[in-house]
Amino acid sequence: MLNFKKKNKIKEQIVETKSDFDSNNIYEINNFNLWYKNGEKQALFDINIDIPKNQIISFIGPSGCGKSTLLRSLNRMNDLVDGVVTKGNIFLNGININSKKTEVTELRTKVGMVFQKATPFPISIYENVAYGPKSHGITDKKTLDEIVENSLKDAALWDSVKDNLNDLGTNLSGGQQQRLCIARAIALKPDVLLMDEPTSALDPIATSKIEDLVLKLKGKYTIIIVTHSMAQAQRISDKTAFFYEGRIVEYNKTKSIFMNPKEKRTKDYVNGRIG
Repeated sequence: MLNFKKKNKIKEQIVETKSDFDSNNIYEINNFNLWYKNGEKQALFDINIDIPKNQIISFIGPSGCGKSTLLRSLNRMNDLVDGVVTKGNIFLNGININSKKTEVTELRTKVGMVFQKATPFPISIYENVAYGPKSHGITDKKTLDEIVENSLKDAALWDSVKDNLNDLGTNLSGGQQQRLCIARAIALKPDVLLMDEPTSALDPIATSKIEDLVLKLKGKYTIIIVTHSMAQAQRISDKTAFFYEGRIVEYNKTKSIFMNPKEKRTKDYVNGRIG
């Protein structure tokens, strides 16, 4: 349990910038801990991990092991949960996202997120994609048209919807809805795309399309994906982090994690003996 007598001191110790940040990385996470219920339940323990730019990183592990909690910490979505307390540093391009100087709205512009269940707004396809740019003050119709078209093209959805942009986004198929959510997330040109089990509710064909899309997007974005599918992690990710009971047990190139894990718990998990 967190000692709340030290809570204010913990906040004061947050380092705002990291002078030795490696320019090849997008994130560097140092000794990050997280508690729920105002410090009563610890969910993450001393997380240390570097995330390289323009790679796909998979977070794997049993349910409740902390992988989605860390994912949500990367754009401070956990700020929306009452009673969450954190300690440690998460640097994005050398800047600590937990610093008081960090503007959360700006952070979430740089770090887009796609959720497990497709969440298109009950508005037109066009307005779904234009929503973010409009909220950031872009009003020029030509500029918005270009953003919408380019985002839908990047999400491999343009050819299917270009003649029906005024249709409701919620009327699309499940796989198309998820690609619409990806288009919405990348409309503001983020540095990072977070994906929390984005294909778990999709059929194999729709899943394959999303995976192909993710591989193409890697050239423009760093992608961090939480997945329960061992096959998916092997198909698409460059590196994989195995979580167990709130800790990262092993983090390495994906091939090494699955073919030659160093830790016994990793080997047991990827071989289906724990989980």
